[in-house]
Amino acid sequence: MCGIQILIERAETEPQDAACASIWANLTQTNSRRGPDAHDEICATLPNGETQINLKFGAHVLHLRGSHTQKQPMVDNETGDIFCWNGEIFDGLDVDCSDNDGALLFDLILKTKAGDPAEFIIRAFSKIEGPYAFVYFDRKQRKLWFARDYLGRRSLLVNKSSPSTLLISSVADSSAASSGGEECGELRSPVNSNGGWLELPAQRIYCMDLGLTTSAESFGSFVEYQWSYSGENEDGGYLTLPFGQVTLEPSDADTAESGSSDPTYYQLGDLARFQHVGAWQPYIDGLEQALSESIRARVMSIPDQGAGVPRVGILFSGGVDCIAIAALLARILPSSEPVELFNVAFENPRQAKNTKQNIYDVPDRKTGRSGWLELCTKIDAQRDWRLVEVDVPYSQVLEYQAHIRQLLEPSATVMDMSIGMALWFASRGEGSLVTRSGEAIERQEYRGMARVLLLGMGADEQLGGYSRHRSAWDRGGAQELGQEIRLDVQRIATRNLGRDDRIVSDNSKEARYPFLAANVVRYLSAVPLHRKMDMRYPRGIGEKLLLRLLAHQLGLTQASMLAKRAIQFGARTAKMESSRTKGQDSL
Repeated sequence: MCGIQILIERAETEPQDAACASIWANLTQTNSRRGPDAHDEICATLPNGETQINLKFGAHVLHLRGSHTQKQPMVDNETGDIFCWNGEIFDGLDVDCSDNDGALLFDLILKTKAGDPAEFIIRAFSKIEGPYAFVYFDRKQRKLWFARDYLGRRSLLVNKSSPSTLLISSVADSSAASSGGEECGELRSPVNSNGGWLELPAQRIYCMDLGLTTSAESFGSFVEYQWSYSGENEDGGYLTLPFGQVTLEPSDADTAESGSSDPTYYQLGDLARFQHVGAWQPYIDGLEQALSESIRARVMSIPDQGAGVPRVGILFSGGVDCIAIAALLARILPSSEPVELFNVAFENPRQAKNTKQNIYDVPDRKTGRSGWLELCTKIDAQRDWRLVEVDVPYSQVLEYQAHIRQLLEPSATVMDMSIGMALWFASRGEGSLVTRSGEAIERQEYRGMARVLLLGMGADEQLGGYSRHRSAWDRGGAQELGQEIRLDVQRIATRNLGRDDRIVSDNSKEARYPFLAANVVRYLSAVPLHRKMDMRYPRGIGEKLLLRLLAHQLGLTQASMLAKRAIQFGARTAKMESSRTKGQDSL
């Protein structure tokens, strides 16, 4: 993983005035928390008429791939090209455990460029799968390429901080003004002419021609290459998404087998009944295979940190998404490897007034402990499942609120803060390690060590986990529900993954999303709607039904029937001061 920052400045004399130097220093400080293992900076200058274009590239590396830390920015001595890479390649390029994927990708780009100097970036990135954000400087052609991956799993922000200065960074600096909006939207240029940080749109690759920068107010011409579904690319381009649209039609004739004409059938809440319906089994097995492949690709390349040091952690509420990941992970990693489970709970002063219980005895804490016990007793009793309970007093909320607010930038709603707060403290991993001594539960101070965290994002969008999905069913049955699911999957790239990346990475941790691997999205998009969810059943069964059946098959009988609960309510970060605030309200 990497924190990257780029400054492009049109100047008549030396690069960086005082204002630019200050912004650069702020970005360096902020990005350094993303990548503490290595840091370097490289400058380049392009003559431009009577003036010049000054470019400065900075990168901060968190070592997670290969046998040694790969220094960035990467530079090719022959061409002078510069490459900043913040990503992971999990498919499409042969990367050995001793290799660094960024270095191999740079080599692929240079080889592709030799054969196709016009669209070499498009060709190279059409081959790979994984989360990324990158910036590539083609010195000879005076072009700057930059993008986020087609699902938006890594952050990349842009800011035209002055008429003659453009900034690109993984995270905003503490002094720059907000754009007031999360993403650039459908603009041809990804730059806000009014200044302020903007989230670079995903599902496209941008090329900026620095040779056409002819005035202090201009930063040349932007060309946009968009990802599209197969058959939708009118130009016959290379950027075809590796998964199809969510299918809306059943592919088999066994729809009736998924239920019964008896109304009480849908109230019993017995997942075991589905194990005897043969039509479900191929889909359960298919999800298990796809998700296992995704998890394996995301954990096996992590460098060994030494005996007893966990390589992997999971943000763990005990819900079906995260516990299914944990159970499948147990089949992939040797039982001798510990796994950290981070469970966060907040002191909510508004709710604390009305309870005599432990203030941290929040819903996610209860399900977290229950899920941990299921993992210890039913999944892998030999493994060291390290449940880390992160208790956050309200005083710490106030202490770190401003810092987390900066990381959210340009996201700026009450809900962003509620979710961001929970993710930041959970990923920091400072809490208490829970152990069992007979029937007693003991706790001791602990700080998480895993640098890679697995998160369950993407399951709700694809498997009908949100309340709006049940509302769609109530409005118009399967047709309305299918359209809602298709829309949700289409807009995953425009939602909150960039925000979540900024939050988690600030703790020198990398978030990885098994449900958002291309092979999982491809599989679930092809599964008939009625084999993924069935809203005739009550909450805790009907939504994400296919995943629940998999969890039940794995032995997680309790967790498989837990209802969906948003992290801000499960950890109690929502409505801390007032019950009148709404999630969409601006901060």
